[in-house]
Amino acid sequence: MKIAITGGSGFVGQEITKQLTDKGHEVFILTRSDKQSDGSVHMVKWLTDGAKPEEHVEGMDAWINLAGASINEGRWTSEQKQKIYESRMNATNEVLRIFKEVTKKPSVLINASAIGIYPPSEHATYTEHSSYRGSDFLAKTVEDWESKATEAEQFGTRVACGRFGIILGKDQGALPLMALPYKMGVGGKVGTGHQWVSWVHVADVAKAILYAIENKDFSGPFNVTAPDPKQMNDFGGILGKVLQRPHWMPVPSLALKLVLGDKSQLVLEGQRVIPDKLLTHGFKFTYPDLQQALKNIYA
Repeated sequence: MKIAITGGSGFVGQEITKQLTDKGHEVFILTRSDKQSDGSVHMVKWLTDGAKPEEHVEGMDAWINLAGASINEGRWTSEQKQKIYESRMNATNEVLRIFKEVTKKPSVLINASAIGIYPPSEHATYTEHSSYRGSDFLAKTVEDWESKATEAEQFGTRVACGRFGIILGKDQGALPLMALPYKMGVGGKVGTGHQWVSWVHVADVAKAILYAIENKDFSGPFNVTAPDPKQMNDFGGILGKVLQRPHWMPVPSLALKLVLGDKSQLVLEGQRVIPDKLLTHGFKFTYPDLQQALKNIYA
């Protein structure tokens, strides 16, 4: 297949590209950078002056949209929140514009999303069937992003939105910062320790996206989290065990709020999310167990 990826040079995009090319697919990465095409990976300029990506992506079988400013970068000032929100809306609007311009529309769009759409809770369990929606900045961003992506259905394109949990990888994403205190010997309970961490190995994120592309009856939102969510204290204990470091020094909520501001909600609040749709469709996680996933990452 010919598959286009917007946001393909990032953490998740790199893993998806690897898995796609390993399976013999041709990948077209839409990027602002000056990286050169290499073999079955083609670089296409977009969102820059004079760029006409629609001239280079005719005949795509599938499209993966991951584009948007990272929620992990910088403090969540009003300007940064606006950047996070608008980068997702603007990129998805450009994807829709490209769909309108090309003759052959992609048969499927897999759009990134996040479990932040669900309200934080220590007691609730969320699946794709849960009607509850959060009311904070992240929840609104995710809800509007999914709504914008769904507009691709007007072109006859099947749309599925992958609600990502905390994606684990060795050098990128949230895990390096989570592991740093342990590597320094000062890891421990964060906040109350009761908040949920719905995590997923980056390899399973890419695998789930490919699965959603290949299964034609797969549409709408789907949770991309391992079926083994952990509360933060348990997560930290397992991380310390894998790194062979102590889990002993608590990090007070107030300290994190002072350092991170509103962004502290990413570690002080959480949701227990189950990937019901993937499991019901028979998807098999490569890393369904947290200790197994962390051992693979730090092998």
